[in-house]
Amino acid sequence: MKQPFCDIMICDEMVRHYLPQIRAEVVSRMVLQRGISQKTVAGYMGLTPAAVCQYVSRKRGCKCLEISDDLDEVIEQWTGSLINGDNNVTICDICRCVRKKQNK
Repeated sequence: MKQPFCDIMICDEMVRHYLPQIRAEVVSRMVLQRGISQKTVAGYMGLTPAAVCQYVSRKRGCKCLEISDDLDEVIEQWTGSLINGDNNVTICDICRCVRKKQNK
């Protein structure tokens, strides 16, 4: 498989602008859709329970990112991998989805 084009500026943009929004979506899905406690989600994600509470209430990480079908799939994979402990989603997976949407 072809390696994705990586550029430090693109990675920086992903981490600063998109990852917090996507993390908020992952946290919300675990707490609100799957009924997992905020304390447990905090443990899965290496966050404090207060941070999880802020993500759920959308006080943190919400800039209303439009979620494409591809990104929705990656978010679901990330959510499942956190619960299952297999950690099979990378920042590159997220980046590819966001950049694909930007290039349309």
